[in-house]
Amino acid sequence: MSINTERDIQANLQIGPTDHGMVRLFIEADGVEIPMDFEPEEAEEIADEIRAAAEAARAVQG
Repeated sequence: MSINTERDIQANLQIGPTDHGMVRLFIEADGVEIPMDFEPEEAEEIADEIRAAAEAARAVQG
């Protein structure tokens, strides 16, 4: 499976701070729950990567 492989799966994504000073990405799909905790600095790096991907996707669109 690659990033370009389409799937017919619905998922819920929640993002927020934890009471331990971490940033949590919480993904739930088909009864599976995946909590992913990141240090604030790591979360900022992920946010930068998401912004860069959005910019690249805009370039593909036209």
